[in-house]
Amino acid sequence: MAANKNITLHHHLTAVKKGERVFENAFQSVSRMVLQGVIQKVLVNGKTTFDFTVFREGKKHIIGMYDEINSFVSFVKDAAEGGSSKEMAFVLVGEPGNGKTFLVEYVCSLYRNFLALPENRKYTFRFTGLDQIDGYGNIKVVESQTYEDPMILAMNLHEGMEESQNYLARRYRLEDAQMERWYENYRPLGACSAYIWNDIRNHADGKLDDMLKHIEIVPVPLTESLGTVTGKYPAKDKITSSAVDLLGEESIQRLLHITDTNNPYRFDLRRGALARVAGGGIHFSDEIYKNKKDLVQVYLGIIQNRTIEIDGYKWPIDTLIIATSNNSEFNRFLSEKEEAPIVDRCRICYVAHNTNYKLQHDLTAYAVGNEAKSTLTGEAMHQDPNLNYAASIAVVLSRLPRSEKLTTIETMKLASGEVAGEKSIKTLSEVIDTLNQEPDITKRFGQKGLGQRNLGRSIQLLLESSETNEGSCMFAYDIFHALERVILDYVSEANDRTKFLDDLKIAKGLYRERIMTEMFNAYMDEPLAIRKDVMHYVNMIIGIDAENLGPDKMWKYKNPQTGELQALKIDERYIDSVEDRLGLKTREQKETFRTSIRKIYGQKISVDPNYDFMDNLELVKAVTDVRLKSDIAGAGSLIGALANRTNEENQKLYDRMIDTMLGKLNYCQTCAQKTIEYFCTQEDEN
Repeated sequence: MAANKNITLHHHLTAVKKGERVFENAFQSVSRMVLQGVIQKVLVNGKTTFDFTVFREGKKHIIGMYDEINSFVSFVKDAAEGGSSKEMAFVLVGEPGNGKTFLVEYVCSLYRNFLALPENRKYTFRFTGLDQIDGYGNIKVVESQTYEDPMILAMNLHEGMEESQNYLARRYRLEDAQMERWYENYRPLGACSAYIWNDIRNHADGKLDDMLKHIEIVPVPLTESLGTVTGKYPAKDKITSSAVDLLGEESIQRLLHITDTNNPYRFDLRRGALARVAGGGIHFSDEIYKNKKDLVQVYLGIIQNRTIEIDGYKWPIDTLIIATSNNSEFNRFLSEKEEAPIVDRCRICYVAHNTNYKLQHDLTAYAVGNEAKSTLTGEAMHQDPNLNYAASIAVVLSRLPRSEKLTTIETMKLASGEVAGEKSIKTLSEVIDTLNQEPDITKRFGQKGLGQRNLGRSIQLLLESSETNEGSCMFAYDIFHALERVILDYVSEANDRTKFLDDLKIAKGLYRERIMTEMFNAYMDEPLAIRKDVMHYVNMIIGIDAENLGPDKMWKYKNPQTGELQALKIDERYIDSVEDRLGLKTREQKETFRTSIRKIYGQKISVDPNYDFMDNLELVKAVTDVRLKSDIAGAGSLIGALANRTNEENQKLYDRMIDTMLGKLNYCQTCAQKTIEYFCTQEDEN
């Protein structure tokens, strides 16, 4: 947007009064950006929390992180309302690869897009015609170094604050409420702006109209690469980092023009990262506690006083400061007791890994990438339809701590909002509450595990292997070997390594059960065959006690998905076979199980008519086993038929299943054959 030479201070103030432009601080802007979007309520690990849709938009948006986003939003909201947060920095602390930097950069890009809208634009001012004033040499134009808002200049037009207030009230006929609102964000002019404004006052003999001829209003540039409005300062090593990178330094070039050595404009503040975001921007300090001590002390002054200070000169700034740190650096910093004041000035938010395997599907898709993959020889690469599931459960299981109250699989299912037998979400809540009492952060729920970077590495290993390239397919089972390699190479702590390798075995067992289901669907030549049979069992146990059940055992019911009446023959032998597979022997055990299924049906169907019990892995496994047994005299004989294709009938069955897998289940020739081979082995049977 080109600078409009005709925009005067009067024009800008009139626009603000009419509401065409805004005057607000960084916290108010960010808070408005988040809260003007849709806010929904979601249930996370048994607790209701808010979900802000502004973080869920775009191609690559934030997945999960509900608690962390809630903490950030309430921090910004509190600061916008003048709470204690406005004198603090927001610091995200957690394991590497769990999305801290991604969250901050996402907020920064959202903010830039938000400010790009004409009604949200940030403006600043320039002093022009300085060559007419003694002491500035060839310097003709000076822009506010900290991108001060024109309103800040308006509030400091006269030497006394009251005088400026009276002038504004008279000139713009302001009501008390509006004046009060403006002055809530009052701050003095920065050292160089105040000094130059005073020189202009002396030059114009105090005539305000003549003074204002030297003022030009311009929009603040939003270019990301310039570091204006949103800027990042990454921690550097001890030798190359200095306070200059943050605050700026004396400019030799300017000293050649400026005759008065007391003029604070001799300091080039834009050389530092802070001045560029000082006009209502976001400063992102990556790995803040990696910086050397004296730089962290500089941050302490900035966070608390919100001013850039050099040689006693002060430039007030308006900046939201967000930082990140990993656990080990943060703990090392905490152990140095004399550093307590800086931690005291920070709102620490501990970032956990994502523990919901359903949400992990999207994160795994990010790690795999959305571009079409090809082999080293340039052929198109296929992705096994089970790859995402296998990778997601493997990494999520590694993030779940062991507990006496719940098995690892129960924890995984409850954390993703699924049913886990008799165990309720309340049990998971209790487990999380107990773990979160731990003083050692890494022992809390979801704080340790394989992060997104480790998942990315395992996918790289999968892609570079010769099997993947020769078969032109990313076969799901190979991800377990890749993850094992990553655990052995990148996890340094022996206890963690052992736990992660155990979790990998559990993941393989779950993958095995999924393959059993897939093979049954392929055998039945229908993608949702097993789902239908699970729902048949559920509907049969609901209808078995129905009053209108005739001697022919036919039961009519209304299908919640379609709303149509359907007839179902209740097959007690089928019901008993499924329950026997579940290990339910006595009448009481069977009745208890049926009651629990009916209860789940009652709770879930009212909320989601498409609920299909496919998350109840034990039930799905039992139904699969029963159907395989009744249809082809046991899964063993299907394995036998597929493994031994010497006779024509077995070969026909194999070819038909391969056709179904290729045509209806999204497999390719390679992963279809490898999946059948895996099904024919006895590996990973739980």
